[in-house]
Amino acid sequence: MLLLLLAWPLAAGVALLAARSGRTPVALGLLAAAGTLGLAVVAAVGRPTGEVPLLAGVPAGFAVDGPSAVLVVLVAAALLASLLVGAAEPALRTGRYVGLMLVFAGAMLVTVAATTLPPLLMAWEVMGATSWALIGYHLDDTRAARAANVAFCTTRAADLGLYVAGGAVLAGGADTMALGDVAGLNGGWSHVAVAGFVLAALGKSAQLPFGFWLSGAMRGPSTVSALLHSATMVAAGGYLLLRLSPALESAGWAAPLVAWVGAATALLMGLVALAQDDLKQLLAASTCAQIGFIVLAAGTAGTPAGLLQMTAHAATKSALFLVAGLWLATLGSRSLGGGLRGAARRHPVIGAAFTLAALTLAGLPPTGLWLAKDAVLAAAATTSPALYVTGLAAALVAALYSGRALWSVWRPVPRTEPAGRVRAPAAATAVTAVLAVAAAGTGLLALGLRALRPHPAPHAAELLASALLAVAGLLLARRYARRAPAQAPLAGWLFLERAARHGVARPVLHLATVLARVDDRVLARGTHRVGRAVLALARRTDTVGERALEGAVDGIADGARALGRAARRPQTGQLHQYYAQASVGFVLLSALAVLVTVVR
Repeated sequence: MLLLLLAWPLAAGVALLAARSGRTPVALGLLAAAGTLGLAVVAAVGRPTGEVPLLAGVPAGFAVDGPSAVLVVLVAAALLASLLVGAAEPALRTGRYVGLMLVFAGAMLVTVAATTLPPLLMAWEVMGATSWALIGYHLDDTRAARAANVAFCTTRAADLGLYVAGGAVLAGGADTMALGDVAGLNGGWSHVAVAGFVLAALGKSAQLPFGFWLSGAMRGPSTVSALLHSATMVAAGGYLLLRLSPALESAGWAAPLVAWVGAATALLMGLVALAQDDLKQLLAASTCAQIGFIVLAAGTAGTPAGLLQMTAHAATKSALFLVAGLWLATLGSRSLGGGLRGAARRHPVIGAAFTLAALTLAGLPPTGLWLAKDAVLAAAATTSPALYVTGLAAALVAALYSGRALWSVWRPVPRTEPAGRVRAPAAATAVTAVLAVAAAGTGLLALGLRALRPHPAPHAAELLASALLAVAGLLLARRYARRAPAQAPLAGWLFLERAARHGVARPVLHLATVLARVDDRVLARGTHRVGRAVLALARRTDTVGERALEGAVDGIADGARALGRAARRPQTGQLHQYYAQASVGFVLLSALAVLVTVVR
């Protein structure tokens, strides 16, 4: 069952990549996604585990346990919802799109279920490659292609940490390369491994300072953004840190570092979201901020709270991105101050779904993110009061940017624009409504699922304070509904991409250029000079040595010929000469015998 769950979407996706456009690949993709969801539910109930042999005796281990049981269902559900909404767009009715989405989700399922590093690393790479292809799906969009390249290069640079971690795990004595053995590695290899995992996770989850790649990723289709931001690639880093929470604690330095990176990302990227006029950019920055709460939970030993936050955020962000995609398709705009003004009035059902999801994102009680966020903050309070205060500030900012988006889409439609409705596909509308309801009710899962039951549980005072902040943030956000704050650093995503380009990429390219010149002018020339010297020595050795060798061979041949001539002289054919030679020989032998006898 476990291998079927992992292989089913991957095999179906590869088979559909070469399919022609039309309804057939869409129908087959929906069947494959529905089958994946069914297998995920069965696996979540049965909790299967298993190993298959890999290279050099290292096993590939998989398990659907408490945390992964939640995630496999989330991934499969987000995949089915994204394909259902994507089926309404003619440009996405291709085998290439459906196949890439299935392969991408399949790689995330392998990442979630992997208990050893080799399959995790392979799936991690497949996610990076397919996300690049999905972000740049529209081949005629050069900006999308550039955004895909930026996302790929940024995450790939951080992914090098996984290779460092793999080497450290092997050097530290963990022959099976199990993730659970990282905390007990020999010597200082555990610190090296943890550092590699942290680097890769922060890059994949677009945490500071890597958050800028998520801005460009919004050039891709909205359904891709819904899957990317909800329960797959962007959540993968946070999930990995939650699984490695014991190793972070044992390393000493790692847990506080991860916690503060998550808290800083939640606050700063929340301010970035508040300054955006583009709805998808606002949602992208809010993804960085909300994943920051998950990373904060990983650094404060709040794994159940982090999983609850991940579950609620997955449903919320899927609904919001799918609504944004529907409005872009029907209204042709993503601007909160422009074409999306009054969008909720034009599409009441979609507007209601967006409202419910936005209130959930704001952390308004009794929605899922309210309880999840407070559970994370309760874990942070046991570690550091400063972390708790920073998290509360980030929660207030979350209410501000959620409220700003909500007030903007419910503003009256301008008189200069027609107030008529543009009909959206019924199936897509139903999907967004179901996801919004699921997002609001995910907090109830903490009552029934042990893996999502927060420990320590938030106090009533903390819940009340958080609720008051959410209400205050929603009310204050009305002043930002007309226009975003004019702070350029916030609107420009803190200029992180420019800083990376000038502070990292250009120095690396300059260093590569210098090293290339050293290679060409020093190493290559030195190699050529050594080669020429060897050839010259070979010619000289050939001239001197060959003559001596030829002289020796000629001398041996001349001596052999002389001996041959001397040996032929006694052979005269005269019988009396042979008798004489024999007599002389006997005389010499007799004299030798007498001499030997006398000596003795």
